[in-house]
Amino acid sequence: MLWTALILGLAGGFHCVGMCGPIAFIIPVNRSSTSSLIFQTFLYHFGRLLSYSLIGLLFGFIGKGLYLAGFQQRLSILMGVIMIVTIITPVSIFSKYNFSKPLYKIIAKVKYNLGIYLNKKTNKALFSIGFFNGLLPCGLVYIAVIGSISTGNPVQGALYMALFGAGTIPMMTAAVLLGNFVSVSLRAKFQKIIPVFVIIIGLLFILRGLGLGIPYISPSDATLQPSNDPKICLTIEKTDNNARIS
Repeated sequence: MLWTALILGLAGGFHCVGMCGPIAFIIPVNRSSTSSLIFQTFLYHFGRLLSYSLIGLLFGFIGKGLYLAGFQQRLSILMGVIMIVTIITPVSIFSKYNFSKPLYKIIAKVKYNLGIYLNKKTNKALFSIGFFNGLLPCGLVYIAVIGSISTGNPVQGALYMALFGAGTIPMMTAAVLLGNFVSVSLRAKFQKIIPVFVIIIGLLFILRGLGLGIPYISPSDATLQPSNDPKICLTIEKTDNNARIS
């Protein structure tokens, strides 16, 4: 299901331009040199993808903990349901509960550092702007985080978030190079489409967890279980004070 991260990033590109576009519009790239412009834009994106990957790594560990706790394949169902519930719940309800409040100090620190580097014109600054940009709170990132948890694996969680970030690159690159090229009305139209993609992805996660035997979409439980082939499995039998491996 890693490919759903790329789709989520591509579908949410217009959302990213609306939310992070103001940062992309003013990053201090060298527009007088094509090679410098390309390299510095790469550094900006590399910083974003690195921060996304670290977030995915962290939440991948959380997913692994849930997996080991017995959720296993049902973890995918749970995350799919959370995705759908999150996207269909009215914003007015979420506004009553500020889930980012415990992170206010961290977010304030991120914004402070972001402001410092936006005033510098070095390669380190471009990388740092991207890195701190990726740490800013964003509803679409939260959805991707749910997907990274569902992988139940730190490495795959990091890869899931990296692919999500990669999906946002085309629109964010356009924002860097062209500035505010998307009208407010067009962004509003795409904002209405994004929930549809999120619901579809949530349903795909639920289907995967059901193990219906549909190749690539909902593989059977058996195909996701560790192999029982005696040639590659070790069994430990305890006999008195000794352990025999066969």
